[in-house]
Amino acid sequence: MRTRTFALAASSGAALLATVALPATAQGGHASHAPARADEGSVSAAALLAKVKTCDQISHGRYRTHTGTSATVPVCGTNGAVFWKADLDVDCDGQITTACNRSTDPWFQPETRFHQSNGKPLSAEKLPYVVVPSPSPIWDYASAGIKGGGVVAVVYNDKVEYAVVGDTGPSAVIGEASYATAKSLGMDPDPRTGGAESGVTYILFKNSQVEPIESHSAAAALGAGLAQRFLASN
Repeated sequence: MRTRTFALAASSGAALLATVALPATAQGGHASHAPARADEGSVSAAALLAKVKTCDQISHGRYRTHTGTSATVPVCGTNGAVFWKADLDVDCDGQITTACNRSTDPWFQPETRFHQSNGKPLSAEKLPYVVVPSPSPIWDYASAGIKGGGVVAVVYNDKVEYAVVGDTGPSAVIGEASYATAKSLGMDPDPRTGGAESGVTYILFKNSQVEPIESHSAAAALGAGLAQRFLASN
């Protein structure tokens, strides 16, 4: 993940421990294509937002949405999940594709913190993934039961997109997701001009993991089940 220096224009968790593995025939190492638009499925955006209406801050401080801005975003904890509410900067890092390369993205890096089952970086163009801050005194995602391939419900307006934890970023900045995530949520996915300046909620389900990480269909299936269980929890 790149570091931006300006704003864009425009322990109850164990109950949610889950892993989805696809049959061997579906694990060919190829990233699945993201949907053109997010599909809520059986869990609505409104229901998820109501569940995370109040914040029990678990981070030791707050995050910036961009380098140089004020730190205003806490990481919050709730039964079986952690969440934050921020902007969405578009991440194109990972495999070089038509939409994501050094020509389309001046901050492009050909790597992601977590890799596909075949060892290649993730594809930001094809796979909905979320970037989490690198561990720091503010917060360490691993200590909260969040891992690479963990399921994230990204909520924007009336849409819910199930993504995976796919990359790490600057230790003091939060609010970034892949090109595919932005596109499926109806945002401009251009890493230079797209994303959303506010109104995005990220709900990360503790101790969850998708296998293989590059399977969006597996993330969507697991995410729908975890979201239902999350809504039913106290």
